[in-house]
Amino acid sequence: MESRAQRRLDSITRHLVLPIQSNRGLQKVVLSSNNGGNKHEEAEPVVIGGMVLDIHATPSLPANPRTTTPGKVSYVLGGVARNVAECMSKLGAKPFMISALGLDMAGNLLLEHWESAGLPTEGIWKHQNIETAVVCSILDASGELATAVASVESIDKFLRPEWIERFRCNIRSATVVMVDANLNPSALKSSCQLAAESKIPVWFEPVSVEKSRRINSVVKYISFASPNEDELVAMANTLSGGNVFCPIERESSPSKCSKGKLFDMLKPAVWVLLENGIKIVIVTLGPDGVFLCSKGGPSLMRVGCEGIKPYNSNGILFKTMTASCPPKPFLSLQDSETSSFLFAVHFPALPASVVRLTGAGDCLVGGTISSLCAGLDIMQSVAVGIAASKAAVESETNVPSAINLAVIADDAKSVYSAAEVVFHQSML
Repeated sequence: MESRAQRRLDSITRHLVLPIQSNRGLQKVVLSSNNGGNKHEEAEPVVIGGMVLDIHATPSLPANPRTTTPGKVSYVLGGVARNVAECMSKLGAKPFMISALGLDMAGNLLLEHWESAGLPTEGIWKHQNIETAVVCSILDASGELATAVASVESIDKFLRPEWIERFRCNIRSATVVMVDANLNPSALKSSCQLAAESKIPVWFEPVSVEKSRRINSVVKYISFASPNEDELVAMANTLSGGNVFCPIERESSPSKCSKGKLFDMLKPAVWVLLENGIKIVIVTLGPDGVFLCSKGGPSLMRVGCEGIKPYNSNGILFKTMTASCPPKPFLSLQDSETSSFLFAVHFPALPASVVRLTGAGDCLVGGTISSLCAGLDIMQSVAVGIAASKAAVESETNVPSAINLAVIADDAKSVYSAAEVVFHQSML
């Protein structure tokens, strides 16, 4: 019986898209730069959410209904929180993951990879009654998600407050806590409250339109949010108590929407999030880049990042990026101390040879958080996040098997130099 199970596991492993070589060279160099100190004494980012086995099906021909279509099926390590944390590790961070896995084939594969990357596993609950989360995604020929079926009930059922609270020391000493909206409302609230008790900034990753609405019960704890356009609208409607905002219809327009016009459409929804206490809103726009938004002016963006304790072990990332992307002063702009001012910067996306798009947003978040934790400012950090996102879309896996810091620095420099203020006015 045991040999049969092992043969099944070996069979799946042969088809799994695993990294050929992890980026341990950078990890070792970065972690050894701690002036001889004990790296475990340093604060670490904490990531709470799902670890998922993704099954990606990509047809090689236009799909016909009610029949099979030739194509490629791949097994890919996934889950929003897991992807974010892995991306952070490739940039030199050592995230502490809090999640839940079953003792099944999918769980074993996810855990084995996590251990092989040298990342801590103490926060990952492993139990025979847990069915590891699996998502089956159908992609179109361009790599975009066409539809998907998610079996992720285990995250809701087993990633409970009781388990999360076991790691209150990790949360209270974290540089930042990232939560994904796969968490059920009670687990989400418990995670945020533990962070708030020690004034640790919380990053909310909405995951999907439906789950993004879970922001309602925890918005007062959130410092950062990273919705796409549809998630932004859903979150704003939830916080407003009605269907005040409509989804942005851009695809129906024959001409490309200018970034100024696009921001004008999204601005009211962004303002709702900021008015509800979120300090920094990062709206992801796919091939159109990112809007970075806050109240006040350029210097007040730094206020939103207060509380993030940089860790010395990520010194290489800091030195490399500050050389490539020196802080932008925005000398022509006046800072406004009034809470009625909205400040927004547009960052362009980078041209890429797209393989798949499923890990792009997660790597954008992972790259941004890693950079903030390394001591970079929010604008430098978003540029790094976009560079990491480009690396992801050019990869067969959700997170690239290796990240070349020199390439990331060059790409971040291109993004950073092209960043442009699109709005700086009072909303009164």
